[in-house]
Amino acid sequence: MKTILINAGQLVTCSGFGPKSGAEAMNRLGIIEGGAVVMEDGLITAVGTTKELLPRHRDAEVLDCAGKAVLPGFVDSHTHFIFGGYRAEEFSWRLRGVSYMEIMERGGGINATVKPTRDASEDELVEEGRKRLDSMLAFGVTTVEGKSGYGLDTENELKQLRAMARLQKEHPLDVVPTFMGAHAVPDEYRGRTGEYVDYIIREMLPAAAGLAEFCDVFCEARVFETEDSRRLLQAARSRGMKLKLHADEIVPIGGTELAAELSALSADHLLHASDLGIRRLAEEGVVATLLPATAFSLKEPYARGRYMIDQGCAVALASDYNPGSCFSNSIPLLFALATIYMGLTIEEAVTALTINGAAAVDRADRAGSIDPGKKADLVVLRYPDYHFLNYHFAVNIVETVIKEGRVAYQA
Repeated sequence: MKTILINAGQLVTCSGFGPKSGAEAMNRLGIIEGGAVVMEDGLITAVGTTKELLPRHRDAEVLDCAGKAVLPGFVDSHTHFIFGGYRAEEFSWRLRGVSYMEIMERGGGINATVKPTRDASEDELVEEGRKRLDSMLAFGVTTVEGKSGYGLDTENELKQLRAMARLQKEHPLDVVPTFMGAHAVPDEYRGRTGEYVDYIIREMLPAAAGLAEFCDVFCEARVFETEDSRRLLQAARSRGMKLKLHADEIVPIGGTELAAELSALSADHLLHASDLGIRRLAEEGVVATLLPATAFSLKEPYARGRYMIDQGCAVALASDYNPGSCFSNSIPLLFALATIYMGLTIEEAVTALTINGAAAVDRADRAGSIDPGKKADLVVLRYPDYHFLNYHFAVNIVETVIKEGRVAYQA
């Protein structure tokens, strides 16, 4: 099947096949006025102006965008969307001034999600996950990363990963699976973090390596300190897994520097990343994935996105959708927070949620931009200009989502 999208007021290509680093590159969106995209068998085969391409493809089915802005499908490169249960009460605790670490010590936090996730069947996790993916699709997300990390034992970590594998087959969105057995220390290993890491390396990693593409760790004080994080990630790499880190979210302990040392694909959160750590990320080409909705939810200072870009980092934005610290998958909220409070330009924010998000999940060769040879994943806005993404702040302005050349969502 061949389709041609025509008359895009702005075709925002974000053209590229790798991460864009620094302000100059991240502000370059590659806009074609009156743009057109030819799509065949799920892939983009030609990009140009409507005047140029339409006469050559009269045999194609026509999708007329009538002057609206068209962008690459958004890539949400950090989520925890497979889980059981909810933690609404914790949100109220935080509003009363209880800190994230205090909530964990009360028995809340990540461990509070472990029991309902262990109790849920794989089918139940798939069904709830499907609903969450439907919501993401409506916001223009066409590729999403999902982490395990609420099972904290081999059986239940694999259950989460199997649920993601099923959704990858059954749902239009591309689901990128990440193993995160080192999300918290479970109650049965309380006070014995080193032994739990030994268990992950000995039993979980060999089983998860066939289901997960990435391994992530919550590198944080009183959770997994840098040495335990290092040995776990090195073991994961030896099993062929690519590396990610939750780094320096609560306090600075050197997680950012560790991500650079290990040449991880991305370092995420980074609220308390040091100047040295940020420079090292730029030098090593590690994508800095920032999660402003989590800082907003936790009432914490935002990561220094403006500084990171000015230091030459490739910055991505992601939702961190999870049942505790950020129960939101709102892409409009990300655009608002990044541009109003983190100092990013709207162009940098678009880059961060497209090609740099794709790079953060090792998909820049097939997603994140409107280039021939890539998947035909496109978002059509209600308005003629991408500036409406933050101008009409916190409102979803996605009208149509095209996934692999077919309309997957229509408002």
